[in-house]
Amino acid sequence: MLRPRIIPSLLIQNNGLVKTVNFRNPVYIGDPINTVRIFNEKEVDELSVFDIDASVKGTEPNYQLIEKIAKQARMPICYGGGVKTIEQAYRISELGVEKIALSSGAFEKPELLQQIAFKIGNQSVVLVLDLKKNISGKYNIMIHNGLKSIDADPFEIITQAKQMGVGEIILNSIDQDGKMNGFDYDIIDQARNATSLPLTVLGGAGSLEDIKKVINKYGIIGVAAGSLFVFKGKYKAVLINYPSKEDKKNL
Repeated sequence: MLRPRIIPSLLIQNNGLVKTVNFRNPVYIGDPINTVRIFNEKEVDELSVFDIDASVKGTEPNYQLIEKIAKQARMPICYGGGVKTIEQAYRISELGVEKIALSSGAFEKPELLQQIAFKIGNQSVVLVLDLKKNISGKYNIMIHNGLKSIDADPFEIITQAKQMGVGEIILNSIDQDGKMNGFDYDIIDQARNATSLPLTVLGGAGSLEDIKKVINKYGIIGVAAGSLFVFKGKYKAVLINYPSKEDKKNL
């Protein structure tokens, strides 16, 4: 039976785990391998891992680190960052990663999505849309860690995504990133109306109540969070956490 997924989202920079606010000022918070081990103990549904430097710097994915994470993880892994070719995607999947997430690669080489889908299955192809509201109130697709805008309507892209080979979409609000004051429901509403593909929403979760609101409103959906699962308290002390089985029953 399908059910909502609650997904910690980890950002990697220089092989370390970091957290940002509005995609800026990354703060080091720990070792990603130790963090994965803790999430194993907490029996998380799925884990998303994004290398936030690879695409910006044009570097290869860090296969050694990806392999270490995949070997440690006892949950499905979605990896994104620096994937520009079908060979890279296949190599990552062979390391034990279930889903390959693409952002800049999907727009710089649109045929890449279908190529990867043909090679490893569209259920393993995830399109990441990092969205930022512009002065007119509409959303821009941003790539390269929020540094470059794409001239395309995000919701038209979402409508076309299934035909492009995509099996899942991650919607990430740059404006809400790290703010911990709730999700951008406008993004989710428009995306849900544009596709029947599985959606995962990211950006803004500050409490389990925020997650509960999304699940209650949209049903079967992925709800991802970064700050919520690595910080605790108003001073944001680093503490890896995740809802217990009992807490999840009440969501």
